[in-house]
Amino acid sequence: MATIQLTPAQHAILAYAVEHTGGKIEWFPDNVKGGARKKVLEGLFNRGLITTGGADWFVAAEGYEALGRPRPAPVPEAADAELEAAVTAAEATWAQQRTESKSRTRENSKQAAVIQMLQRPEGATINQICAATGWQAHTVRGTFAGAFKKKLGLTITSEKPEGSERIYRIG
Repeated sequence: MATIQLTPAQHAILAYAVEHTGGKIEWFPDNVKGGARKKVLEGLFNRGLITTGGADWFVAAEGYEALGRPRPAPVPEAADAELEAAVTAAEATWAQQRTESKSRTRENSKQAAVIQMLQRPEGATINQICAATGWQAHTVRGTFAGAFKKKLGLTITSEKPEGSERIYRIG
């Protein structure tokens, strides 16, 4: 196997990353700035000594070999499976909480009172709901469209008998 020749700057950068940052390239010698950093990274990358992980650079297995260091042990697949299982469990919990929060109302809230009014056989008018809650009419209509229809999935029906106010019901 041929020995890979490194410049002093390349050697210092790789050695620091291996010894201090777990293989992540974060440090450069003081004399390597701006365009010089880019050239050093390009040179290391083109020779396969470093690899990219998004916006970060890491020492590749060949970089460890060039330093005469053993390659790091690969992360066991069990760790990935454990992480995946934890993520799946967390996502399931969040989904359940979202579902519960959408279908749950406090029994003594204004929203619950309005739902009870709308469930009555005679339904309720906007004015009746305003009187019971202290809300303004536009707030009542917004609650119908937002909280009740979109969030809770309720169907609100209305009818306007001749000569009286519009009556709303949960249908």
